[in-house]
Amino acid sequence: MYILKTKGTAKIPDYIQIRDDNFVLVNHFKANVSKQTLEKLNYIKDVNGFAEMVDDLEYGVLKKI
Repeated sequence: MYILKTKGTAKIPDYIQIRDDNFVLVNHFKANVSKQTLEKLNYIKDVNGFAEMVDDLEYGVLKKI
């Protein structure tokens, strides 16, 4: 799986894309989501670590997770 952070504008927030190994979009959500929302995603095991990784991601850089 891969993760990508996209930069928003003044009216549109930053978003996170999660893609599978074939780069098909699996999930797309706001970068400032709460940990409760992340817990609803069954494929994220370490919610705290994932939230920290999202904060540290650079915009437009595809990262394997």
